[in-house]
Amino acid sequence: MRLLAQALLISSILITLTGCQSAYYSAMESVGQHKRDIMLDRVENAQDAQKDAQEQFTSALEQLSQLIAYDGGDLAEQYQATKDQYDASKEASEEVASRIAAIEDVAEALFDEWQDEVEQYSSAKLRRQSEAKLKSTQRQYKTLIKSMHRAHDKMAPVLAALKDNTLYLKHNLNARAIGALEGEYGAIKKDVELLIKEMNSAIKQSQQFLDLLQEP
Repeated sequence: MRLLAQALLISSILITLTGCQSAYYSAMESVGQHKRDIMLDRVENAQDAQKDAQEQFTSALEQLSQLIAYDGGDLAEQYQATKDQYDASKEASEEVASRIAAIEDVAEALFDEWQDEVEQYSSAKLRRQSEAKLKSTQRQYKTLIKSMHRAHDKMAPVLAALKDNTLYLKHNLNARAIGALEGEYGAIKKDVELLIKEMNSAIKQSQQFLDLLQEP
């Protein structure tokens, strides 16, 4: 743990000074954390972020449903709950985007290194086997990252609708405003269902990629 902490500190300083991610990977490799291991961790983290986002967007939809079913009470509280759900959904979306970017960063470094090492084999048989595994992993990775981006893109219309509803409610704290928002619910529900479907696909792709990387 002490060596890992030192490596992380060194890498943090180097990245700050040079802005070069290669410094981070070099520092991590010095304590036995190779790019493949980092890739595994980042895909798992993205998978967790996607699951969290699924739960959050579902929660936001449930809050909107409760808002539409309003039959008296403190509308200011309903507005705050709606705003909180929008803010949390936006944060969840940003977290997923950050996780995807982290995967793309290490993937580029990993595949570049792998390609360089393929060319270093003296055994033609081993070189062919390694190159075949590299190409297979790259194909699976492309499928994975496309799936992740496709799912993340589905968050945009939901976030836009949630923001619109929050802004509208903020300036119209009355029962008539609730009625106006009711017409938006069906479209948002449909978008959330589509988002959940795409995210399930991305989560499945993540697991398949993790299984591939962990093959002997």
